[in-house]
Amino acid sequence: MDISRVDLNLLVYLDVLLRERNVTKAANHLGITQPAMSNGLRRLRDLFGDPLLVRTSEGMTATERATELQPLVRSILSDIEQAVHEKTAFAAMESQRVFRIMASDYAESCLMPRVLRRIRQEAPHVTLDVLTPSDVSFLDVEQGRLDMAINRFDKIPQSFHQKTLWTEYFACLMNARNPILKEPFTLDTYLDASHIWVSKTGFGVGVGVNPKDVQRLGWVDEALSLMGRKRQISVFTRHYQVAMLLAEQHD
Repeated sequence: MDISRVDLNLLVYLDVLLRERNVTKAANHLGITQPAMSNGLRRLRDLFGDPLLVRTSEGMTATERATELQPLVRSILSDIEQAVHEKTAFAAMESQRVFRIMASDYAESCLMPRVLRRIRQEAPHVTLDVLTPSDVSFLDVEQGRLDMAINRFDKIPQSFHQKTLWTEYFACLMNARNPILKEPFTLDTYLDASHIWVSKTGFGVGVGVNPKDVQRLGWVDEALSLMGRKRQISVFTRHYQVAMLLAEQHD
């Protein structure tokens, strides 16, 4: 094929279509009309001899050929972007960027006050958009929709740059008048108490919890399971602040 006869703008169309999996959203992203994007998809199908996106009960789904093309097209466009963009250093004081960060409410409450104080001094026009783990996925990071993810991860893609921010240890939070404090604090009294489970680990975890699925409950319950023991979890929540408020109750 003579590449000089190929409209390379179609690669931009394909990149956005495979990311959005929706003709209307792809058109809005590029600032063109839906008919124009539909025409672009038709030309792409002719170019590659493949439907690329097919309509299913779950929406538009990429074909096997499209799945193979997606990382190649993204790499090509990334190289072109680097070639044509003027190389200038990031000017924090003038920047008006919106940085999107995934963090649990716990990580957010620990870090953001300090981060904001620093930003006010060094990048006063920058905006932070903090999302919860259930709002996003690893794919959002790969596709540039998310700038940073702050959390505890059991697994993370090898292509991701990662850094340990801080290390913590397990502790029990309870009301000072909780009856458990009148007894020796042992494993037995710990397990007899009523517990609150809270977790915002991973990405896209906005699903219900099965109390019998020990592995998904986390490290504490996995360790107890290996000992043949189990704790009494009364409330499952995704918010650390709620867990703290509930722990104020005497039991």
